[in-house]
Amino acid sequence: MSETFKAVLLEQADGRTTARLADLPVENLPPGDVLVDVAFSTLNYKDALAITGAGKIVRQFPFVPGIDFAGTVSRSEHPRFEPGDEVILTGWGVGERHWGGLARKARVKADWLLPRPEGLSLEQAMAIGTAGFTAMLCVMALEEQGVTPEQGEIVVTGAAGGVGSVAIPLLAKRGFEVVASTGRAALADYLKRLGAAAVVDRRQFAEGSKAPLDSARWAGAIDTVGGDTLVNLLKGMQYRGVVAACGLAGGANFNGTVFPFILRGVRLIGVDSVYYPAERRGAVWTRLASDLDPDLLAGMVTRIGLADVPRVAPDFLKGAVRGRIVVDTRA
Repeated sequence: MSETFKAVLLEQADGRTTARLADLPVENLPPGDVLVDVAFSTLNYKDALAITGAGKIVRQFPFVPGIDFAGTVSRSEHPRFEPGDEVILTGWGVGERHWGGLARKARVKADWLLPRPEGLSLEQAMAIGTAGFTAMLCVMALEEQGVTPEQGEIVVTGAAGGVGSVAIPLLAKRGFEVVASTGRAALADYLKRLGAAAVVDRRQFAEGSKAPLDSARWAGAIDTVGGDTLVNLLKGMQYRGVVAACGLAGGANFNGTVFPFILRGVRLIGVDSVYYPAERRGAVWTRLASDLDPDLLAGMVTRIGLADVPRVAPDFLKGAVRGRIVVDTRA
């Protein structure tokens, strides 16, 4: 009798994507040299786009989504890993082109895996997940561009989401004065507990002014929203201010001017976590393990089971998700 495993399965008919919990044969897993028993995965904005069909993330069906996971090696055909090794995965097109982590088993290339970071449990690694990894890359991008706490405030847009929730305490740990931008005033206390010195309404960025430049306020910014928010954010940057941009929840179009760049020397740094070099990932996770307070991390997590995924995923598109959602695949 064929071995099976539970997974969130996406199917498409007449252009409509549906998601359900299914029992699948292990032999249906795509090729790879390491088989992992997945313990935890997460839900991210990109997962929500795939699961609801709102974005063209997945192009081949049936498909198992989930852009990250953590678990234990079950079988390995690669010398780097042995059965029993605890591993994590973020990026590399998993959950987009290669079956992902919203399942109890995953088969992937060894080169995509990292050993579980020292100082983090498997569950903590997924509480951080792709969103937290991206947040750390954004913080490091600001640092690499020479942004320091003495230069002034750092604003984080989409602050109550996954990337924003992790970015705030990481910045605060380094001594930055963090301003959180959100459309949900009820979450102000949550954001301040994470380390935000102040909370502002996202409308000041989403709507903005008609002027090509605004008063220079921000020394740096982490933008998870894109669209008009990014355009208006750039107008308010200080001279040689730096924006680390990593998201497009507010739109992919950029309808702005070059004035912030040519009159203030503003620097716009794109941050990609999917194909970030494998040889540099370990250092990022080391920073996350040392800089992120485990109590703050635990306070931003909502835990669900695999069966809950189809119900919860649409909440991302409604802007109703706070912090991080960890999926216990065994629940």
